[in-house]
Amino acid sequence: MPQSFSKRALPLLVTAAALLGWSLTSAQNLDVLPEYQAELDAIAADPRVKAALDDVLAMDPENEQRLIELTEIEAPPFKEEKRAAHYLGMIRGLGLDAELDGIGNVLARIPGSSGERTVAVVAHLDTVFPEGTDVTVRRDGDRLMAPGIADDTRGLVTILTIMELMGRHGLTTRDDILFVGSVGEEGLGDLRGVKHLFRDGGPTIDAFIAIDGTGSTRVLNHAIGSHRYRVTFIGPGGHSWGAFGLGNPAHAMARAIRLFDDRAGEYVTGGARTTYNIGRIGGGTSVNAIPFESWMEVDMRSMEPERLLEIDEIFQAAMEEALAEQNGLRRDGEELTVEIDMIGNRPSGLVPVETPLIQRAFAATRAVGFEPELSMGSTDSNVAIALGIPATTIGSGGEGFGAHSLGEWWANRDGHLGIHRAMLLVLAEAALEL
Repeated sequence: MPQSFSKRALPLLVTAAALLGWSLTSAQNLDVLPEYQAELDAIAADPRVKAALDDVLAMDPENEQRLIELTEIEAPPFKEEKRAAHYLGMIRGLGLDAELDGIGNVLARIPGSSGERTVAVVAHLDTVFPEGTDVTVRRDGDRLMAPGIADDTRGLVTILTIMELMGRHGLTTRDDILFVGSVGEEGLGDLRGVKHLFRDGGPTIDAFIAIDGTGSTRVLNHAIGSHRYRVTFIGPGGHSWGAFGLGNPAHAMARAIRLFDDRAGEYVTGGARTTYNIGRIGGGTSVNAIPFESWMEVDMRSMEPERLLEIDEIFQAAMEEALAEQNGLRRDGEELTVEIDMIGNRPSGLVPVETPLIQRAFAATRAVGFEPELSMGSTDSNVAIALGIPATTIGSGGEGFGAHSLGEWWANRDGHLGIHRAMLLVLAEAALEL
């Protein structure tokens, strides 16, 4: 077994997991079923696999350049085309067939010997940062600093490395592997890339592995669901003095926020973890004008689908009650109206720890010298999990911090082990031909 597989102490977890909304639970006392550990041990002992894993460390300089190259191509929400085109070219440069699908995902399939199953391996192309954000990579000690560098550009480099090394070392599998650079994972993208994959008539996918974020311990098996809304209160608008007495959309929205916060705040004190947030507000034209519209964007999340529906009902009732109260206070003019538009719906679900994919993820984590951490979160895996398809999300290795901020960074601190773990998991799930 190569030196990189020697047992090492679990490093202090960087707070990237918390920043991305992931929760971690130690799995040190969870036994991996013997057949899955034996399977991973056999894969890791294969001379071709050993050579491929050794190459990962040797590729660090090349992968750093790939990471910089991709990071410095903007991929703002709904505008991932430039990065997608470049990533498509990188894959084709490895001698593999690749294409863009109808929504902009980059797809590359490595056929298996049987083709009876397909394992999807996914990293997302998009970032949360708007067009025009400075994405130039700069160095600060061992840190590479730039928006989006860890979330999830490092994941794209990870799956590119796996593709390259499978070809270089003749690693063939029984099952097909579908590598995907997905669009629309972040924010209002609402997982549109992966939802397109799972559309009626889309490719058959039997297992799903997302590589997102950093670190080498996380194994996601619980998808946190979310509902997101844009709420717009609408009225005639007018001068703050001359038209005083008209229904005021801003006042209605303030009342709606108070009602929702009071009731949702009480609701979330018990039961499975559930959260809510008013993330953005806007509207109006001037300090001395009654706005003709005021809007807000609302995010609600829960570990359990039933709880998400219940807090959604609290939200809907608060909006309607606030509208009625504000209309009752108006002295003149037509009634206010409200538009409640769903702008995000991420499904939830749970993958049992006995599922072979989760067992293999645990075994692969231990194979590279770490203890796995069960986690929950909201990632591309949500869609597959909700459909009952075995799925997980793991990190891409190294350490990162400041995801979704301009101060985001990634450091290559044993980063090769994250790629080792991902490759072992992919080869195990797709059934490496030994």
